[in-house]
Amino acid sequence: MRWNERISPNVLAIPPSGIRRFFDIAAEMDDVVSLGVGEPDFITPWHIRESCVYGLERGFTAYTSNAGLLELREEIAHHFRSRYNVDYDAKKEVLITVGVSEALDLAIRALLSPGDDALIPEPCYVSYKSCVSLVGANPIPVPTSMENNFQLTVDALERAITPKTKLLLIGYPNNPTGAIMPREELMKIADFAKAHDLIVLSDEIYADLTYDAEHTCFSSLPGMKERTIVFNGFSKAYAMTGWRIGYALGAPEIIAAMTKIHQYTMLCAPITAQIAAVEALKNGEKQMKKMVKEYDCRRRLMVDGFRAMGLDCFEPKGAFYIFPSIKRTGLSSMEFAEQLLRAEKVAIVPGDAFGDSGQGHVRCSYAYSIANLNEALTRIEHFVRPMLK
Repeated sequence: MRWNERISPNVLAIPPSGIRRFFDIAAEMDDVVSLGVGEPDFITPWHIRESCVYGLERGFTAYTSNAGLLELREEIAHHFRSRYNVDYDAKKEVLITVGVSEALDLAIRALLSPGDDALIPEPCYVSYKSCVSLVGANPIPVPTSMENNFQLTVDALERAITPKTKLLLIGYPNNPTGAIMPREELMKIADFAKAHDLIVLSDEIYADLTYDAEHTCFSSLPGMKERTIVFNGFSKAYAMTGWRIGYALGAPEIIAAMTKIHQYTMLCAPITAQIAAVEALKNGEKQMKKMVKEYDCRRRLMVDGFRAMGLDCFEPKGAFYIFPSIKRTGLSSMEFAEQLLRAEKVAIVPGDAFGDSGQGHVRCSYAYSIANLNEALTRIEHFVRPMLK
């Protein structure tokens, strides 16, 4: 059987994740310091885990509705009203998913048809373009740069838009750069979306992880709730990556369409994880803020460390990634990451894994202990010192 002749061309055309390749290599090496995975090194707070255990003891092991526990949807709606002053109907405009990745995939499948175009600012999370390609649509990259703090501009969007463009997919705070978009800049993007009648998909999974800045929910901007789907979840802010709980908020029509796909694929998110998510929203803010404060200390350590060794480094204002420029070394992003791993046993991700705009940069996660970060910086400095003389 020639399986490659039977597999969908859309699947065959998608490259493997540029992130996972390095971890496969690192897994076979000893004494590797990894700054690659975007996963908190904190354990889910005990009161959240305890709520799950208590739910199991009470026998909560069945399916929930396709849309998810109403209590959780109500807590999410309350959170958005109180935090961002935007109203969502818990029964019609909120969908609980298996992580934000599923929510994003559902929205793209519900909205795009083969031949449609989607604007995707780069550098961006690795799954954005692949999810668009899987439905036969065309991801159209929109470059951003360190010179502009990796912020999206209307000029760049105007150069990229096509007659077939149907939606714009943004993610701020940004993975991999750590960039944020101030409200006044987001307003310009909102005006562009309205002028071109675009739907906006706004991935806000890092909304609670900001430093010296306020996050603006895109759907809270004037006139944008009706044309925006917001994605968020519990993985990053509450250290709940393995629980796989995300959600989408949007107009009743798009949430109904996404739920239709969701009910035939996932059916529903795990009830135990949903119970834990309710507890996180109700009582988890204090622990979450303690984690954010620790990330901020690590962020400053990494910025100072890269600048001290002679590399240009944009100061991230959100998420838990740093995206230094390695252009002064004369190496490409891939060469730098591969040689660093072989020579110093430090695993990072080449910037071009997140799109062509990432070339000349590398992504390092600082969701690791101070000891690990200091060791990584020492090894990286030893690696780059001869190249910067």
